[in-house]
Amino acid sequence: MKIAFLSSEVFPYAKTGGLADVSGALPKEIAALGNDVKVFMPKYNIFGEVEYGLHYQWDLGEIPVRVDGRVHSVHVHKSNLPDSNVEIYFIDCPHYFHRFRIYTNDFDEDERFILFQKGVIEVIQHLKWKPDIIHCNDWQTALVPLLVKDNYSWDRMFDGTASVLTIHNVAYQGRFAKNSFAKAEIKEKYFLHGGIGEYEGGVNFLKTGIYSADVINTVSETYARELLTPEFGYGMQNSLTYRKNSFYGILNGVDYKLWNPETDPFIPHKYSASDLSGKVKNKKYLLNHMHLPFDENVPLIGIVSRLVTQKGFDIIAYALNHLMELNAQWVILGSGEYKYEEMFQHAKNHYPGKVSVYFGFNNELAHLIEAGVDIFLMPSHYEPCGLNQIYSLKYGTVPVVRKTGGLADTVQDWNEFLARGLEIGTGYSFNDYTANALIHSVQRAVNDFHLKDVWKKIQLNGMSKDYSWKRSAEKYIDLYSKAIISRTA
Repeated sequence: MKIAFLSSEVFPYAKTGGLADVSGALPKEIAALGNDVKVFMPKYNIFGEVEYGLHYQWDLGEIPVRVDGRVHSVHVHKSNLPDSNVEIYFIDCPHYFHRFRIYTNDFDEDERFILFQKGVIEVIQHLKWKPDIIHCNDWQTALVPLLVKDNYSWDRMFDGTASVLTIHNVAYQGRFAKNSFAKAEIKEKYFLHGGIGEYEGGVNFLKTGIYSADVINTVSETYARELLTPEFGYGMQNSLTYRKNSFYGILNGVDYKLWNPETDPFIPHKYSASDLSGKVKNKKYLLNHMHLPFDENVPLIGIVSRLVTQKGFDIIAYALNHLMELNAQWVILGSGEYKYEEMFQHAKNHYPGKVSVYFGFNNELAHLIEAGVDIFLMPSHYEPCGLNQIYSLKYGTVPVVRKTGGLADTVQDWNEFLARGLEIGTGYSFNDYTANALIHSVQRAVNDFHLKDVWKKIQLNGMSKDYSWKRSAEKYIDLYSKAIISRTA
């Protein structure tokens, strides 16, 4: 199959979250299964052309793209995703993308991604490359299925092209004023009288994609079920319920070339399931690095996260005093809402020798925390997929999570399965989104940490799990086949 993969961010070029990780890894795995994959993203000015081997495409030259009645010149650069033969095309329009950040609050945010989406379609036409699948990701590309079926329906090249829309986080929808469709030259009928793009009097890019894509999916099976409910659907539950026969959940994978304690270049002591001795050495190194005293018998709990309410920091705030009373140490890496940064800064000052905090992003420290801590905490209110809990499993770091989204799909509660006579648990989880439920689960983990045989069993259970991208890619190939059948039916 020929697959056009569209994303507003791709690792290592531009990243704000998990979408970039998916977009940098999944296309390579799909290509490895014998498919022709081309990736498309905007050319922001936050990365260098020389640094990533970008080459200007002289044969394509200048491509005119009209947005809001104005014609903009689009140029194209090309490279290959690192360690692969997968081509990635960069849509270059300085007027919209040279702003030193991926997403903005600028008045023309809708125009930026209208330009990107129309630009990708125009580039595909100029390449004379007929894709079997156009794989769209989140609201920034969600207009493409409609544009292809309507605005570009005159081009018979797209007659057999099917579309897939992946929702990575339904809370981000691309809501704009009602004139956004006019800017994209989308017919008024798609907005008027509760049309597929109308939402609360404005335009909703994601809703448009939900109704116009041949197949929709999200990034875990549990999250797919949750999105059909008012609690998690963020207003899209009715639209997704309408499309439920074409709506699927596929768990994200992780890149074990980047996240593997046997080969990780960012940790000083490599280790494996057959020899865990390096883990305690990493713990000692991490504690020294974070200016905390080392005690092999005191569990070290880690957090690597955006410090926002979605990630569970509101219930951590309620539980903090009780959590600090536990015989455990804490290492936190992240940044976000001021009140949560202040909360952890206060904890660091109030509990010297027990809490260390690094505000900001530090990739090396993120790897070191995964390798050095004993317990990893992710009490998210909702979590479409989550990656850190999967990294933790591979690193023999026992996750404590709320049973939601991808966290529910990847972490098996030790006590829950032990009650059934099964020693297959990989961590600890809780259902109720409350401080008490959080405290109880962390307490269970701290208690079992001192049962060395039990703890090692939980570690090895987690390290044996395979959440590689290859398994996910195979499911996406099946999803593409469903989309093609839907398109031609």
